[in-house]
Amino acid sequence: MNDKLAIALTVAALALSSSFLAQAPVAAQGQAPSKKQIDQQYETAKKQCEALNDNARKICKAEADGQRSVAEAQARVTERNSPKNRLSLAEARAEAEFRIAKARCDDQVGEAKEVCKRSATAARDKAKEQAKRESQTQTQAPGSPGERGRSEGASGAGASPAMTPPATTEPATRPGQ
Repeated sequence: MNDKLAIALTVAALALSSSFLAQAPVAAQGQAPSKKQIDQQYETAKKQCEALNDNARKICKAEADGQRSVAEAQARVTERNSPKNRLSLAEARAEAEFRIAKARCDDQVGEAKEVCKRSATAARDKAKEQAKRESQTQTQAPGSPGERGRSEGASGAGASPAMTPPATTEPATRPGQ
């Protein structure tokens, strides 16, 4: 029963940290926040953590670090939206959520703490694996221009005659004209 409770608490912690990380700094629509803005928000968040004690401070710092790394990755995606940068962003989110969840696990003791940490690790690994699969799907989509370009050659020359539609020299006419 304690394992189920620990897993439920971990899931709840991940959900809360996900909503926190979704609030990464954004300057304007379609515009990446500057490194300076990200650093300022990070410093502000860290200062707020100083008022906390013990594990609450550790959790707060994990949230601030996570928000910073996600914001930096988001800025790279905004600058250049590539599969590599999107993968980096998804991995940054997964790693940030893991660190926050792991810090929250320290509030527990004994077996519940160990179960919490294993659950956080499994959630991180699953999120990273899903991000990699999605990244590979986006870069190797069947029927994409790159995929057709490799099979048909750069200009389409080299396609087999069976695949080439027959050329017609007569104009198409309808009966009765």
